[in-house]
Amino acid sequence: MKITTLAPLSIAILLSMAGGASAQAQRLPAATQPTGARPAPAPTGPTQAPVAQPPAEAPRPPATSGSTVAPSSTPPPSGPARARSANTAPDYRLVPGDKLRIEVYRDAQLSQSLQVRPDGKITLPLIGDVPAEGRTSTELRDALVTSLKEYNTNPVVTVIVVETVPPVFYVMGEVNSPGTFPIKGQVSAVQALAMAGGFKDFAKTTKIRILRKGKGGTQENLRFNYKDAAQGQGPEVYVQPGDTLIVP
Repeated sequence: MKITTLAPLSIAILLSMAGGASAQAQRLPAATQPTGARPAPAPTGPTQAPVAQPPAEAPRPPATSGSTVAPSSTPPPSGPARARSANTAPDYRLVPGDKLRIEVYRDAQLSQSLQVRPDGKITLPLIGDVPAEGRTSTELRDALVTSLKEYNTNPVVTVIVVETVPPVFYVMGEVNSPGTFPIKGQVSAVQALAMAGGFKDFAKTTKIRILRKGKGGTQENLRFNYKDAAQGQGPEVYVQPGDTLIVP
């Protein structure tokens, strides 16, 4: 068996080459080394869920004269307060028989319950008779305030319509059933005469008169031609509470 013996010089060369390769591997930059997916750094504190922030409120436009105002949350009045508002409607005018409650602030003598007399007046201490028929409750209150200023510098008066008389009209003259008739809704003069049973044989239907009380107790005398109205000529005429239709 032949054993080959390396010369000392050859061994030295091999060792030198191995040492150079090792040093070259150590000098390679980090960019040339194989890279892999680096793990994400672990959180340094406890993980907290993000807090949802409320959306920012949009700025409101400035109020203008045409802005709609939200209705009040206060419930509408009920019971006596509502009934009082209905009784004292601005378009209602007093008639004989209406029952009133007059309240004068800090004056028990003038504060009393009254009824409109057949002549259309009421009577109060100090000021005497005051016309009430044909007036609204507001107009009557203003008249009382004016009359009381002679005795009180600043009188405070309230007029409450406690009970009203159903509105009626009257038909008299050459009709078959003259009398008093209630007003339910709008009643034209033609309908009113029909409610009175129609005309008698010698009735003058072209010269009918309507007596109506105006403001301040004045009386109006209106002319009404039944023949023209029956044929649809001229404006429609409606009766009002307290009207008297006279057929000659």
